Amino acid sequence: MATTATKTPKYDASSIQILEGLEAVRKRPGMYIGSTDQRGLHHLVREIVDNSVDEALAGYCDKIVVTLHVDGSVTVVDNGRGIPVDKHSKGNKSALEVIMTVLHAGGKFGGGGYKVSGGLHGVGASVVNALSEWCRVEVRRDGKTYRQIYERGVPLSKVEMIGPSEPGAHGTTTTFLADTTIFTAGLDYNYEGLAGWFREIAYLTRGLKLTLVDERTDRETSFYFEGGIVSFVRHLNRNRTVLHDKPFYAQKETSAGMVEVALQYNDSYGESTHTFANNINTADGGTHLSGFKSALTRTINDYAKRNGFLKGDESLSGDDVREGLTAIVSVKLQDPQFEGQTKGKLGNAEIAGAVQSVVNEALGAFLEENPQIARRVIEKCLTASRAREAARKARELVQRKGGLDSFSLPGKLADCSERDPENAELYIVEGDSAGGSAKQGRDRRFQAILPLRGKILNVEKARLDKILQNNEIRTMITALGTSVGEQFDASKLRYHRIIIMTDADVDGSHIRTLLLTFFYRHLEQLIHDGRLYIAQPPLYRIKSGKQEAWVYTEAEREQRMSEFGEKAEVQRYKGLGEMNPDQLWETTMDPAQRTLVKVTVDDAVAADETFDMLMGSAVPPRKKFIQTHAREVVNLDV
Repeated sequence: MATTATKTPKYDASSIQILEGLEAVRKRPGMYIGSTDQRGLHHLVREIVDNSVDEALAGYCDKIVVTLHVDGSVTVVDNGRGIPVDKHSKGNKSALEVIMTVLHAGGKFGGGGYKVSGGLHGVGASVVNALSEWCRVEVRRDGKTYRQIYERGVPLSKVEMIGPSEPGAHGTTTTFLADTTIFTAGLDYNYEGLAGWFREIAYLTRGLKLTLVDERTDRETSFYFEGGIVSFVRHLNRNRTVLHDKPFYAQKETSAGMVEVALQYNDSYGESTHTFANNINTADGGTHLSGFKSALTRTINDYAKRNGFLKGDESLSGDDVREGLTAIVSVKLQDPQFEGQTKGKLGNAEIAGAVQSVVNEALGAFLEENPQIARRVIEKCLTASRAREAARKARELVQRKGGLDSFSLPGKLADCSERDPENAELYIVEGDSAGGSAKQGRDRRFQAILPLRGKILNVEKARLDKILQNNEIRTMITALGTSVGEQFDASKLRYHRIIIMTDADVDGSHIRTLLLTFFYRHLEQLIHDGRLYIAQPPLYRIKSGKQEAWVYTEAEREQRMSEFGEKAEVQRYKGLGEMNPDQLWETTMDPAQRTLVKVTVDDAVAADETFDMLMGSAVPPRKKFIQTHAREVVNLDV
């Protein structure tokens, strides 16, 4: 057999590349902002706004205005102290230029510039600058206005004084145009997404006014909450029936940092606890959340035992005392330790004890001073405890006895032969008809099919014991293998891709929403782990002679119709069962051709509010939502 010699590239010192200045940021933007899609685009705004919020936390700023311009540029104005412009001791450059062009440069390391800040790594402003086509910073300090302009992170000139500032004016104005060679999907800032984040920051920073202006659509919204996180809790509970009008609130400066907690119980069955460290939403919790949970459980148990609600060795579990709870836990630390650049989890060990101490003392006093509130809360917890015991018995019915033993799996499940969860996927399919087509069309090696009959229970309105009485939900939990509630174990998941596949009509959308509600409320970890997907079946099949195309959007349908001509036949597919197995495989299940949408939770607060509004008991907010968005609906089957 003949062989062909190939030249091996030389690997020596000349192969080693050094990226100077901000070049590394432009080379690997995902390392600094997570992604270059809309989420990364919004991250740029957050980085600049975070710097202004740090000024507010330090007590020097009470107004921030963000403007989205028609050309895609963004301006952030604050009335803080203004970035220093005097010469820095290293490099003979203005401090402003150092901050805007050098990674890990800022006033947040030595403890002198900021006692508390959210921007920890000194990369925010410089990263935004690096990823912008151009950036302009104007600083108002000491009665003068200074300016520097940059292109893709490179200063066009030195910092220059351009004139006097208005009397008493101080602060920083940053305007940037994100680089479309990096953000190739365009500069489409989402007004609602940014407004939701601004609202959150305003709640967490009492006395700070944030204004969002959108020149593209002539919209403007301001956020200012004198009530702080108490207002935040009231806002989250606005569509729920609360057990007590007066929320609990505690604030105390400790040696570990400032601790601030607000909570209020409602008559729902879920829990809405949101934690923040230096105004950063710690979606994955951390030590402050652990301290809060421990204190809440201990304090309520102590009160219940002292006042005769519990006898002997009886006690309430953590799940019992958190049913129907809405809480905000906000801590401010000088040196917070986060896990990863995304700052999703707080790791400071000392803050756990601080939160625990503050909540133990203040909540204990609150319950003693408000015995009627205490009684209502503990009765709610006792009811939850009885339901938990009923749920435990119901859950035992859906526990699989033999690990991955197929004999314990539900009969409706058409399992796959693959036993490595990493390579296996489960299609949750609406109806027996579509289930039959999916079973015949699938690749049996790695694709399992679970058909559901009818609509599952709306879990937003039910406790776990009632949920586990629903046959379809029991079947689903058994097939997944993780269990739910206290026994949930993500490591036992039998399929690392769970794909919801429903019809492209109103009933299909409703079933999909019910399933998403179940996963978000009871299997949320699977969403955070990136295990849940939504299949995208085609809406139409267009045929003209020998030409044929499957179409997934209205825009694509119009394009194909113009290509195929007037004689083209159009078939609308409302149900998966209308396709034969080969068609279902080709359009929706073949990994080489299908389109899957990964379900993510970018903003836990917004997701919590949305599920409560759409699936909860209160009708008026849902009616208002429908009326507001009715004109946006397309393909509504009536």
